[in-house]
Amino acid sequence: MFSPRSRMTRRTAAHAAAAVVALAAGGVAATATAHAATCADVDVVVARGTFEPGTLGLIVGDPVYSAIQQKVTNKTTSSYPVDYPANLDVYSNPNSAQKGNADLVDHVTKQAAACPNQRFILVGYSQGANVVDNSIGISSDGAVVGGAIVATIPASIEPRVAAVLLFGNPIRAIGKTVTGTYASRTDDVCANGDPVCGAGTDVSAHLSYGNDAGAAATFAATRLSGASLIS
Repeated sequence: MFSPRSRMTRRTAAHAAAAVVALAAGGVAATATAHAATCADVDVVVARGTFEPGTLGLIVGDPVYSAIQQKVTNKTTSSYPVDYPANLDVYSNPNSAQKGNADLVDHVTKQAAACPNQRFILVGYSQGANVVDNSIGISSDGAVVGGAIVATIPASIEPRVAAVLLFGNPIRAIGKTVTGTYASRTDDVCANGDPVCGAGTDVSAHLSYGNDAGAAATFAATRLSGASLIS
């Protein structure tokens, strides 16, 4: 079942948390380079957080992908960094999160067509969680750095999404969670004190999700080995 993990736990504090991400990274706003994944058994699709540097995301994506590779030893894996600004633009049309939403769905759709046996793990941190939420049909409109849905993963591909891993998910601060067909495959963790996904004021909590990489990878590995998977 849906796992809204909280180690569980206002809007100005959330923007401060985004600034802390930038400062922790030395103020560098990374631009992920989109690349076509090979037909690995599992493609790990990662939407990084606001201003988060790193190949997939220094705070979440990189450690989570590494942990998945360690846990999923009987399958080949590839990774894809969602190509989107990951900035604080909530005014343009589409805005940052919506651009990520469109790219994630486009990537998964093309990969599914090119690689008929490939499975997917979707990973989203902070604004990236908004990207994933939208892509699976849960609108992040009204959440911090969120936006309306512009694309969703086609129903024909949905069974191939083995796990959804969300960290510091902003929709939780407005009382929403992942519901519906993806709920049982979703691990959604909110750190105690995180102002982005909860009611806390500890901005450092929003930077702590590398601590959850192992547990998230275990959840994903369990889902990949489940009886419901397409062989």
